[in-house]
Amino acid sequence: MQHKPVLWVCDAVKFGQLCSGNPSNSRRTSDRWGQGQYGAGRGTRLHQGLDIKCSDGAAVYAPFDVTLNGKLTVYTDPTKAAINEGINLSGQGLCFKLFYVRPDRTSGTVRKGQRIGTMLPMQSVYPGITSHVHVQMCDKSDPTPYF
Repeated sequence: MQHKPVLWVCDAVKFGQLCSGNPSNSRRTSDRWGQGQYGAGRGTRLHQGLDIKCSDGAAVYAPFDVTLNGKLTVYTDPTKAAINEGINLSGQGLCFKLFYVRPDRTSGTVRKGQRIGTMLPMQSVYPGITSHVHVQMCDKSDPTPYF
């Protein structure tokens, strides 16, 4: 009996372009506010997402065919109101969130590459940071293998 290798669907999933002006999904590395990789230190806690560079005001795109599962609130701190939006998404067997994005809409389906929102003005809250979309898996696992 011959056995064929099994390919898990999630192993093959890769995020397409998230942000206009960043076709390769280059990541935020290090700046005066910290580092953008999963697990980076944030004072007493760890960064639970991956930061993908995105200019303030840039278009944000669906990385693959997705279902929009509602708006999310990122912070409880009113001083961060300018960037306090995001969206819950699912697709390709993944559940994930994008922070610092004003969604164009919050329900329905969107095809890969279609615009889903606008990058919020991160520089107004964190001057000098590398502006970015924060990608966080719903189960808070590491999103890095999908990039």
